[in-house]
Amino acid sequence: MNSLSLVLPVVADAEARRSPPQQDTIALFDEFRAPVLRYLLSLRIPCPDAEEIVQEVFLSLFRHLRDGKSRANLPGWIFTVAHNMAMKYRTGAKRQAERFADAADYPETARDATLNPEDRLNAKQRSERLMAVARALPRDCAIGRLPGYWEYRWGRWRIRWPVRSVD
Repeated sequence: MNSLSLVLPVVADAEARRSPPQQDTIALFDEFRAPVLRYLLSLRIPCPDAEEIVQEVFLSLFRHLRDGKSRANLPGWIFTVAHNMAMKYRTGAKRQAERFADAADYPETARDATLNPEDRLNAKQRSERLMAVARALPRDCAIGRLPGYWEYRWGRWRIRWPVRSVD
C-alpha cells in the first residue's frame, strides 16, 4: 500500500465532515443578519438599501465558502464585506446626487412649470366658485374700496376682491 492511498481517505473524510456552504451560509445569515443590518443603518444607509447590501454580503459569503476559501473568523469577514459594500454604496450615491445636481443647471432637463390639463381645470373651477361667492356678497357688506379692490367684511374675516372680477 502506498502512502498516497493512506492520505486520500483522510482528506476525503475531512471534506465529508465539512458542512455544505448552503447550510453554513443559512446558519450565519440567521445569526448575523440583524447585527449587520443594524451596523449598516448606523452608517446612515437607507433601510431598503441596507437590506439589499445584507443580501449581497451573504451571497458573497456563499460564494466564498463554495470556492473553499478560508473559514477563519467568518463574523469578521462578514462585517468587513458589509462595511466595504456600504462605502461603495455611499460613494455611488454621492456621485449620483452630484450628477443630478448638475442636471438641474440645464434648461432642457428642467421640469415644465406650466399646469397640466387637470390642474388647469381645477384652477378654473376654483376661480369660478370664488367669483360666484364674490358676486353673491351684498354691496352693503363692502367696507371700503382700496385701489383696485373691494374689501368685504364677513364675520371677523376681511376679504379683498379685485374690482375687475366683481364688477
